Amino acid sequence: MAKDVEKNKPEEQAVENGKEKKRGSKLKWIIIGVVIVLVLGGGGAGAYFFMNKSANKEAQALPKPPIGAVWAPDVFIINLADSEADRYLKVVMNFELSDPLAVAELDVMKPKVRDMVLSVLTVKGFKDVNNFEGKQRLKEEIAMRLNSQLTKGKVVQVYFTDFVVQ
Repeated sequence: MAKDVEKNKPEEQAVENGKEKKRGSKLKWIIIGVVIVLVLGGGGAGAYFFMNKSANKEAQALPKPPIGAVWAPDVFIINLADSEADRYLKVVMNFELSDPLAVAELDVMKPKVRDMVLSVLTVKGFKDVNNFEGKQRLKEEIAMRLNSQLTKGKVVQVYFTDFVVQ
């Protein structure tokens, strides 16, 4: 019987060695797969950062135009031209100017500027100023009216710093 037990041991060892070989080969393929995924992921991340860095350099290379002189008139509070309800508009705006000399010119003609802006605002209704496009048109119209009267420089941009409709 002892011989039979000893005979079974080498067979069991061979079977166990075969399983170990199969386990070892599976583990080897898993490790190879993980290494491949890491290499590809690292290469992709490196390419992304390299491409992104060159795009940032191009964006930074473009010079930003300097902001010109800014003139801030007083607050405008007007009644909107709505027949449905009594609504008012409170606007605080700043004008970016192309020439610093235009600031002095606007200071001199301040009553005329207020009149021009008020004449633009008072004909607007709630629907005209309630959306983004309406506000953009309003800015363009105000800038156009002021530019028609300025002799030194022009209004480059109109900024609304406070815009309340009630």
